[in-house]
Amino acid sequence: MADEAEASGIQQLDGHAGAVVVEDTAAGLPSDSNGGGGTWEIEEVETEAEPRPPQGGGSGPASSGADDVYVAVGKGGSSMAALSWALQRLTKPRSFVYLVHVFPVVTSIPTPLGMMPKSQASPEQIETYLNQERSKRREMLQKFLDQCRKFQVVVDVYLIESDQIANAIVELVPVLQIKQLVLGISKSNVRRLKRGTTIAGQVQKSAPLYCEVKIICDAKEVTIETTADPTPPLSPSPVNVVNSRSNNPTPPSSTPNRDKAAANVTFAEPERCMHHD
Repeated sequence: MADEAEASGIQQLDGHAGAVVVEDTAAGLPSDSNGGGGTWEIEEVETEAEPRPPQGGGSGPASSGADDVYVAVGKGGSSMAALSWALQRLTKPRSFVYLVHVFPVVTSIPTPLGMMPKSQASPEQIETYLNQERSKRREMLQKFLDQCRKFQVVVDVYLIESDQIANAIVELVPVLQIKQLVLGISKSNVRRLKRGTTIAGQVQKSAPLYCEVKIICDAKEVTIETTADPTPPLSPSPVNVVNSRSNNPTPPSSTPNRDKAAANVTFAEPERCMHHD
C-alpha cells in the first residue's frame, strides 16, 4: 500500500477528525482484464471546515440505496468469508459496498512499565499509540479492499469507536438507513448463535425490520428458526461514528428486527451467484 494518497474522491461528511475513507487513485475502478490500473488506498483525513459532497456529485446527505450492501468486518477469518459471500451473491460490478469496522475506545496506553491510563499519558505518548493503532487498522482493512477490487465494486469504509460492537452496528442502521447487512460467524460460535450471545445474533435480533441481516458461516447463510422471547432488544448507547454519510438521519422505523430467541439453526443452501469472475 502506498504511503500517501491523492486527494481525489476523498470525502468526510460528519466533521469528525481521523475519518477513514477509501479512494481509487485511478479515478475509476481498475479492471482485472487490463491488469488493474489503479491502487486502492486508505487515508486518514483531518477535520474540515465544511464537509465535502458525496462521490457522485450529490450535495445533500446520502442514505443507503436498496441494493447497497454493508458488511461488518474485523480481525477474524469469518469476516472475509462473509465479504466474499456478499460479493458473490449480492453485488455486481459498480455496486456499492460499505465495510463497517468497530474498534475499541482507547482508555489506556501501553508503556514499558505496563498500561497507563490515557488521562495520565502525555500528548506525545497518546499520539504515538493512536498512530500505531491507525496503521494496524489500515493494514487489516486493506485485505478487504483488495477483495472488493476483484469484483470491481465501489467501496467505502465506516469506522465506529465503541466497546459495544453489536450496539454500535445496530445504532448505525437507522443513521445510514441500511437495508442489507452481512455479518460473519465462526463455526465454533454457531451454537452460541442459538442463545443470542454472539455479536451477529444480537445484531440480527435488534436491527430494525427494514434491515435484512444475513449471517454467514463457511460460505453458507445461517438461518434461525425462532420462538417468542420477551427479552427486549439492545438498548441504544452513544457511539462515535466516523465518516457517516448522513448528518441528519431520519430512521424509517425503530422496530426491532426480530424480537425472538433462536430455537434452531440451519444452513441455507447456497444461492445462485449474481457475479462471476
